[in-house]
Amino acid sequence: MRYLIVGGVAAGTKTAAKIKRCDRSADVLVITKGHDISYAGCGLPYYVGGDIETREALIVNTPEAYAGLTGVTVQTGQEAISLDAAAKTVTVRSEDDEEHTEAYDKLVIATGANPFMPQVEGIDLPGVFGLRTPDDATGIRDYIKDNGCRRAVVCGAGFIGLEIAENLMAQGLQVTVIDAMPQILPNVLDPEMAGFATRQLKAAGMRVLTATALTGIAGETRAEGVQTATGTLPADIVVVAIGIRPATAWLEGSGIEMVKGTIVTDEFCATNLADVYAAGDCAMVRNAITGKPAWSPMGSTANIAGRALARTLTGTPTSYPGVLGTGVVRLLPALNAGRTGLTEAAAREEGFDPESIVAVVDDKAHYYPGSSSFFIKLIACKKTHRLLGVQVLGAGTVDKVVDIMVEALYQKLKVEDLDLMDFAYAPPFSTAIHPLVTAGYILENKLAGRLESFTPAQYAAGEAADYAVIDALPAPAIPGAEWVDLTKVAGELPGHAKDEKLLLVCAKGKRGYFMQNRLKAAGYTNTRVLEGGITFNEVKVPRPAGKKLPAVEIKRLKGLGCLQDKRFDDVFNIRVITRNGKLTSVEQKTVAEAAETFGSGEVTMTTRLTLEIQGVPYDNIAACIEFLQDHGLDSGGTGSKVRPVVSCKGTTCQYGLIDTFDLSEKLHERFYVGYHGIELPHKFKIAVGGCPNMCVKPDLNDLGIVGQRIPQIDLGKCRACKVCQVVKACPMGDAQVGPDGKITIDESLCNHCGRCVGSCPFGAVTEELTGYKVYIGGRWGKKTAHGRALERIFTSEDEVMDVVERAILFFRDEGISGERFADTVARLGFEYVQDKLLTAPIDKEAILNKNVVGGATC
Repeated sequence: MRYLIVGGVAAGTKTAAKIKRCDRSADVLVITKGHDISYAGCGLPYYVGGDIETREALIVNTPEAYAGLTGVTVQTGQEAISLDAAAKTVTVRSEDDEEHTEAYDKLVIATGANPFMPQVEGIDLPGVFGLRTPDDATGIRDYIKDNGCRRAVVCGAGFIGLEIAENLMAQGLQVTVIDAMPQILPNVLDPEMAGFATRQLKAAGMRVLTATALTGIAGETRAEGVQTATGTLPADIVVVAIGIRPATAWLEGSGIEMVKGTIVTDEFCATNLADVYAAGDCAMVRNAITGKPAWSPMGSTANIAGRALARTLTGTPTSYPGVLGTGVVRLLPALNAGRTGLTEAAAREEGFDPESIVAVVDDKAHYYPGSSSFFIKLIACKKTHRLLGVQVLGAGTVDKVVDIMVEALYQKLKVEDLDLMDFAYAPPFSTAIHPLVTAGYILENKLAGRLESFTPAQYAAGEAADYAVIDALPAPAIPGAEWVDLTKVAGELPGHAKDEKLLLVCAKGKRGYFMQNRLKAAGYTNTRVLEGGITFNEVKVPRPAGKKLPAVEIKRLKGLGCLQDKRFDDVFNIRVITRNGKLTSVEQKTVAEAAETFGSGEVTMTTRLTLEIQGVPYDNIAACIEFLQDHGLDSGGTGSKVRPVVSCKGTTCQYGLIDTFDLSEKLHERFYVGYHGIELPHKFKIAVGGCPNMCVKPDLNDLGIVGQRIPQIDLGKCRACKVCQVVKACPMGDAQVGPDGKITIDESLCNHCGRCVGSCPFGAVTEELTGYKVYIGGRWGKKTAHGRALERIFTSEDEVMDVVERAILFFRDEGISGERFADTVARLGFEYVQDKLLTAPIDKEAILNKNVVGGATC
């Protein structure tokens, strides 16, 4: 039996290898257009980000190794161009354009899919990439390095788009993601789950623009921006991940049945043509819940279907049961997403009457180090209680929740069937009652009427607008809401009628449910619990006229960069982050528009070169910040974190010795943006000065960097002139004529300003090196402290970036909450700190995993 397999990645190589294992006499030939076979396509984004270090690691098997391991014949560089099913032949074109035919007894089509690249202007410019093969991934990584890329735009907010976005951020790039759909992960997550994930991405520094379609690529000789209907987004590199299309154009005219280019197959992967089968991204399967055709371009589907097909072809008919749309993705280092089954919207479209809950539950024992939360949306049929789907977000192993649900969906289980299952438990792994089971209990209570609630989607739609908000947290935390002590609820709530509409809001939903239980027992008939509480929802309570803002709300706003105007209770100045004082003209216009729309129309500048939009009323703050974020800007610059970097104009100043704009922007991206979520013992300020004039006061910052130009004397060229030009050029007085009439420089006085370099007409003073001096432990304010320079001149930006990171990590590790870096240096001693920064090993991962409480009050 001769098997011809067209396509050599997931489905093709899996099918071929399994056929040979089942039938060693089989003649199996794999032909593939590319040179790589059986590569880890799903690992490509992580190669770009650096988690996977080498291209070789992406190659599961080389053609030679695969052939030797399996006995399958592999021919690379061979493109199938047509199928003659009647003659049982496939016409193949080789790389030298020679054509020939390959005969088969059984044909398996596994040609996969190709990235969809919209035919817009500029799409072929250098710097525009798709991501489908190892060559694409290496091209992206090399392009970033070779071109010093800092800004990336990813077109498409599906699985691949968000994976590559996270990994581009890991490379230190400023990333913007756009998608034409109104949410990220469309058809994967319901809108409220996608909205929560979007807020986390934005909080991590990623710009996310939905309902924003790609219209073109800007640039003359290379990509310089992405054009949309609302303007051009600047970009040094563009990754297009809008979607994929089945690679089936070569089958046109063959008679094979296709829907939108996807091959129609039955449960045995057979097509409408005799002895022709298909599997993988080019083939249609069916949905295991609805029974309807479904396209599942996933590596897991390709491998599973390929194995089942091989068994069928070798005498053991194995039907493929269908897919559930199962998927999992890492969105951020501390945010994963998973899903399986139907979304609530899809369930409704399929004729189900779905009920759902959003539950915030512990992902492991709450007291165990590293514990976090799962945000679970669980969906079931309201009438039959049959489980229909789950969506889960969280820092932990969301795939485990999803995988349990996969089994439940295939077995058509009801919610109640999970109740007493014996799932694994130990504090490092899970909770005593599995998180999914806990979510199931909540849904059961809702289905039974014991829990009456608003989902996050209902709340966002305004269905709770006429409800009075009751703050059920342990202490008052919701501005404008009435706080009620849960432990004191034993009967009537003073001032509230038994039929009054009351929305019970707590941190996650649990205390709200407990309060509802007590109030129902007391006769209250119109209470609702907000699912997910303030952890999941953006809860806003209209503030009664004349009521002052609580201190906790003012503190929260300060953390967002919104500083209260001391003259008013509800007016704030919003601090807009700049890159060392630089904004583009478009960004300046955005700030001006924001000031006119949401504030008083005035914009001021802080001493740290950030901008402040003045006079923003409390009710305008959220809209103002959202407007800024939608235009690529953000507020912030407060708290116990790395603060915005400040620099002088050394790049353009006549005295500047280093490119301060370039260095400070790199510092901004890596440490202000990259360390945005890292709490420190106190604020940490960084300044970059272009020369020893110290205009920006680098030595009065926690860490200061100063450009240096160190002179070198060649006495052989010194003519002992009566009027020495070097002496005249030196502003410090350290350049003097010695007793022998020759030039000397007193190193104890020289500040390495470089003014003397080149001043001698005979070349007696030249440059030894240009570098950077780093000061640590400076501070201005009430307790001024001048920083002290490390006893080393750094000679490259990489060395500077490394010592800055070591200083931040050291401060996080050995600083005490509430003390500035100057205090840490004074307490531990300069020599000790210097040794730690220059030579001692630092465990970055361990330090970042520490729990640190910040002490900054502004």
